[in-house]
Amino acid sequence: MFRRSVFTFFISAILCLSASAQQQDTLSITLENVTYPYPVKFLPIQTEGQDLRMAYMDVLPTGKANGRTVMLFHGKNFGGYYWADVIKALTGRGFRVVVPDQIGFGKSSKPFIHYSFHQMAAWNKLLLDGLGIPKANILGHSMGGMLATRFALMYPQQTEKLLLENPIGLEDYRSFIPYTSTSDQYQNELKATAESIKQYYKSSYFVAWKPEYDKLVSVAAGVTNSADFPRYAKVAAMTFTMIYEQPVVYEFQHVTVPTILFIGKEDHTIVGKSLLSQQQQNQYGQYKVLGKQTAAKIPNAKLIEFDGAGHIPHLEVPTEFLVALLGGL
Repeated sequence: MFRRSVFTFFISAILCLSASAQQQDTLSITLENVTYPYPVKFLPIQTEGQDLRMAYMDVLPTGKANGRTVMLFHGKNFGGYYWADVIKALTGRGFRVVVPDQIGFGKSSKPFIHYSFHQMAAWNKLLLDGLGIPKANILGHSMGGMLATRFALMYPQQTEKLLLENPIGLEDYRSFIPYTSTSDQYQNELKATAESIKQYYKSSYFVAWKPEYDKLVSVAAGVTNSADFPRYAKVAAMTFTMIYEQPVVYEFQHVTVPTILFIGKEDHTIVGKSLLSQQQQNQYGQYKVLGKQTAAKIPNAKLIEFDGAGHIPHLEVPTEFLVALLGGL
């Protein structure tokens, strides 16, 4: 039932850029000119003297409602737009699906604040409370996996299941990645171009590149042409620091909720990979090993591995991923 191109909905509904945006190849840093697959609402948030907006999609079941909710946490280089097929599959099976863009990402505000997984988890709890949802299954991909783990640690009573799709943070990057200040990382972020982003995605995220993946690059690269890109780059540097300085790897044994890891075995993602020698790059980020190690740390965790998949199984092997996800739920 899932044997449709992974980007059928992505192309037709998720990423409908305006004609002028396509012509100029420019996106605003809050993606106003990117159409998400479902209506977007905003949660007002006040922090550090600033009024912010947290974007989210709240998608009701299309199949017979089962009374359960799944919350989807995106990765660092993405927003809620890349979950389209997952949302469709879940809602078709009766789940309500809530898909936030974390503060600093996607359509949400891009403030200069102290970025914290603890604070992000609290904001997501606030969103669920406001929607009247007492408990949810939390699915986190990449950076979203670190956030999902923090959420489950802070709010076990509100977490039905913890679902981790190729989460980063399975290693303590501080132990082998040279320290980079936020200021230095900001200078690195400013150098991003469409070409460098595509090369990074090709070398880091997928086993085999497909033309439809260019849609991901068009979003990530479109903001580099915005007049506000320096703000975007600064926030990207600040969230890089958050990932580096706030590991969850030492707390997996404290997770008390049912947990499933969905791991693409060909993933070699390392945050700060460019700072390592080739020999070091070959030593770390080995998800075919890290998945097993992490599952062993989390009490009663289940591990589901995907052959021939890299960092984003829900895009690269969508049929296998959705069957496994629905089975796990």
